[in-house]
Amino acid sequence: MADFTEKDSDMRSATVTEGVDRAPHRSLFRAAGLDDEEIHQPLIGVANSWNEIVPGHVHLDELATHVKDGIREAGGTPLEFNTIAVDDGIAMGHEGMRSSLPSRETIADSVELMVNAHQFDGLIAMASCDKIVPGMLMAVARLDIPAIVVTGGHMAAGSFDDEPADLVTVFEGVSQHHEGEMSDDELYELECSACPGEGSCAGMFTANTMACVTEALGLSWTECATSGATDTAKQEIARKSGREILRLVKEDIRPSDLLTEAAFEDALRVDLALGGSTNTMLHVPAVAAEAGLDITLEDFENLAEETPHLAHMSPAGPWRMEHLRDDGGVPAVMAELKAEMHQDRETVDGITIGDRIENADKRGTVIQPRADPVHDGGSLAVLDGNLAPNGAVVKAGAMDESMHHFEGRARVFESQSAALEALDGGEIDPGDVIVIRYEGPRGGPGMPEMLEPTSKVSGSPRLSGEVALITDGRFSGGTRGAAIGHVSPEAASGGPIALVEEGDQILIDVDAGRLELDVPAETLRSRAKSWSPPEPEVTGVLEKYAAMATSAATGGVLEAPSLDGVEIQLPEQ
Repeated sequence: MADFTEKDSDMRSATVTEGVDRAPHRSLFRAAGLDDEEIHQPLIGVANSWNEIVPGHVHLDELATHVKDGIREAGGTPLEFNTIAVDDGIAMGHEGMRSSLPSRETIADSVELMVNAHQFDGLIAMASCDKIVPGMLMAVARLDIPAIVVTGGHMAAGSFDDEPADLVTVFEGVSQHHEGEMSDDELYELECSACPGEGSCAGMFTANTMACVTEALGLSWTECATSGATDTAKQEIARKSGREILRLVKEDIRPSDLLTEAAFEDALRVDLALGGSTNTMLHVPAVAAEAGLDITLEDFENLAEETPHLAHMSPAGPWRMEHLRDDGGVPAVMAELKAEMHQDRETVDGITIGDRIENADKRGTVIQPRADPVHDGGSLAVLDGNLAPNGAVVKAGAMDESMHHFEGRARVFESQSAALEALDGGEIDPGDVIVIRYEGPRGGPGMPEMLEPTSKVSGSPRLSGEVALITDGRFSGGTRGAAIGHVSPEAASGGPIALVEEGDQILIDVDAGRLELDVPAETLRSRAKSWSPPEPEVTGVLEKYAAMATSAATGGVLEAPSLDGVEIQLPEQ
């Protein structure tokens, strides 16, 4: 005799599986291949960003099989669905890069819609790369149901001329080729050897930085961030995560229990110690906002003053993710920061941060002792001044010390493409400050990354260490050099960067946290009188994004139009 109610009514999924009225719903589950037992078990969504384009994601279909095996072993029913993933490297340097940051919001929204539409009891979020991990984290925080994040792991470092190589090596190789420092055959050899297989790019770029942040927050398994894409350890972590999600569901342990102010403080310290991407200064505030917390550039700035830079990772240094893995990974970094870590924090694997630190296997190759750091302060810096009243960011740990104080002549470009043309044409000279504007969240729109111009400077023997770049857009996690991004307010919103003219003197003082335009205030007021915002020539998703995007200083999140003052509209008689 049929029993139409077999599941605890407190389970979210009971809404779609239990009772006489849900016979049609169960009929559809049966059509999808589920049997009685599977329908009445806890339903666990597996949000997978697998596709055949992004190297960091091409293996996630196989990794998901291990997640789903773990869910089944623990008595749950896995239900996998997909969301999008943009490859920032392939999108770099052309119109496609405008689609990257907006995809973060699409990922978060799509996961939210799927989870709520089908009333899953728990969630495993699978991602590897730049905007996809933050998008998943935003969804996890927003949904606040039991969740674990499985980051897909890094690719192995490549090799060129008997030295480690990665994607940034290729971007800088292009500049060397333009300068006559590398032949066609050498560039082709580098192209073919720098990225040897699946996984997120091998350095401490945005993807791997965000994986480390996720582990430090306690939302992914111990050592998940530094286990490589092809490591058997990654498969075991995936399986354990699948099993553990059922415990979180049973005990109703939610992201809000883990995403505390203390968790974000610990994660920022790990980020700073590792020399992570400036993009974390865009993504972490966005994730925190979904968790109901306010993380600002000031938080980064304050923690950077007291957090040493401990690992000289690519693009600034020689070490790749596999080296960090072999030196104990994130737990070993936390062990060096033990005095500041909130060790009683719980994590998704059922142990505390203190337990992770206690079990850390630090070997002393990559992670330097706190008493002998790479740099005394954290590797990320916040600048402000009359050119960036609401702040700007720079990866100070990836700059030449000589560039920490720099004055130069402004070379002003209204787009990234115009700056690239000038660089390729030999129009940029030592002592110049390249200003690229109207590339912010609204002005871009989409705040495109700019690894090409920074690579053309860093890869040039003539310009490296002699030229700075400033933009209201953003730079890749693979950027090194005097590259200052996220200038806020952006030009399209009337920020002072819109008033810079060719030949103006600009002062950069990283140690003092200043970014100044050496132009009298009266002159700037006169220039402002003749300025008007340009109209973005975009349609579709970018048009909507431009209309709703907020400042980079607040994470570039979307702000819905206000409904205040809405009145009934009656037709004319």
